[in-house]
Amino acid sequence: MAEILIETSARHVHVTQETLEALFGKGAELTKKKDLSQPGQFASEQRVTVVGPKKELANVSILGPCRPADQVELSATDARSIGLGIDIRESGDIAGTGGCTLRGPAGEVTIKEGVIVAKRHIHMIPETAEKLGIKNKDIVWVKCVTKERTAILGDVVVRVSDKFADAMHIDTDESNAIGATPGLMGEIIKEL
Repeated sequence: MAEILIETSARHVHVTQETLEALFGKGAELTKKKDLSQPGQFASEQRVTVVGPKKELANVSILGPCRPADQVELSATDARSIGLGIDIRESGDIAGTGGCTLRGPAGEVTIKEGVIVAKRHIHMIPETAEKLGIKNKDIVWVKCVTKERTAILGDVVVRVSDKFADAMHIDTDESNAIGATPGLMGEIIKEL
């Protein structure tokens, strides 16, 4: 049985250095609050407001380091609540997605695209992938056994890189649907 740690990825924003400076002032840098499970990734002290057509979400964490493109990752519930569409995509696949306004203490930036609901995915190192007979971009199922809401999550894309640590990421809607708790392990099923 191949097990994988299941982590809940709450709403967050990735920004370029240019956007960071527009939101927080010239020369602004992200201040690390805590490391995340993926090597080199961190939650920063900086927070922004995500503004949609209907309302806004305050106090949304920026993850670091800065990226080559701005990206806002929300749950479907978050996106609907502020009046945005739902584009379920892999991180980085933002072409043609919706936009929004980001507000920080020094200003606002309107992004034309980049708002996504992240497709559920597994980060996997090459050694684990080889051991399991899984390749980059394979689609698997993951069985999640919790106290009251056992479920099988399908259409899970596997992303393989030596820059990763083994972990599955789901959004808060999915986490709540299965009753996930910290440390939850899922069983990878290659075919159902």
